[in-house]
Amino acid sequence: MSYKGVWILGEQEAGNIKSVSYELLKRGRELADKLGVELTAVMLGKKMARERLQELVYRGADKVIVVEDPALEYFLPDPYVNAMEILINRHRPEILIASATSTGRTVAPALAIRCNTGLTADCTGLDIDAENGNLIQTRPAIGGNILATIRTPNHRPQMATVRPHSNKPLDPDRHRTGRIINESVDPALLKSRTKRLEFKKNEDAGSNIQDAEIVIAGGKGFKKEENFRILHEVAALLGGAVGATRDAVDLGWATYPHQVGLSGKTISPKLYMGIGISGSVQHLAGIKTSENIIAVNNDPEAQIFRVADFGIVGDLFEVLPLIKQKLQAIKKQ
Repeated sequence: MSYKGVWILGEQEAGNIKSVSYELLKRGRELADKLGVELTAVMLGKKMARERLQELVYRGADKVIVVEDPALEYFLPDPYVNAMEILINRHRPEILIASATSTGRTVAPALAIRCNTGLTADCTGLDIDAENGNLIQTRPAIGGNILATIRTPNHRPQMATVRPHSNKPLDPDRHRTGRIINESVDPALLKSRTKRLEFKKNEDAGSNIQDAEIVIAGGKGFKKEENFRILHEVAALLGGAVGATRDAVDLGWATYPHQVGLSGKTISPKLYMGIGISGSVQHLAGIKTSENIIAVNNDPEAQIFRVADFGIVGDLFEVLPLIKQKLQAIKKQ
């Protein structure tokens, strides 16, 4: 039996489908269409409502494979990897993509070993080679300074994890039809060597940067750490999160959870403000799916202005205090 079809590993929490599942469906839809094959979403959980699974069809899936078991209520490595291995051996997909979340980054490497295949982690781009149908996988390398192109020509399935928020999901098409199939796995194979005790949310201010609708980020233009204070003040007035370039993080002005770019986090807020940021290729790759980009820089030739929807050429130490004053005035109204 040959390998055929594109799969995405969906994610759920308390039965609710996570947005990364829809992002993967867009990636998978593009690959499946180029290959002329079906796109399948795989969902593992305790109990999944039919209408929520149907949303996967509306967002691009031709088929949804569902495995339901109490052992799959929360993510644990053993039951998730075992279930996926069984499904892969049963159906033999040629491509499997997962999100570069804690779930995907744990399941995918273990699966690749079990399946004796390759895995490209943390991809920013996926495509199909028109000549041979192989998956073309693009990811940052050498600290994000170059982009590497990787192929897995001799083993299947071809596997990759994709950065969350690196692309927008497809809009739902309520006229799309597809199959939702419940499959079973021997409960004995879903036993776990680990136990989930509790979940503690990371309270670091930067931990929610990927989910924030507004992100205001700073770079080397702030010159020193204490100048970053006003960035936090403006972000608080906007109800947003604080981001930073790699240089700012390396200098100790912000912690790694705030870092945006190829070597940090990819974000997709409704509003992104880049203050004192020149706009290196590595940083721009992390913000390209933002809905609105505002840039403030004293260099009119700064790269960030090439992607900005609105740009201000000026000294950030003059512009940012004015923005803060205007926002404070609005708050008082």
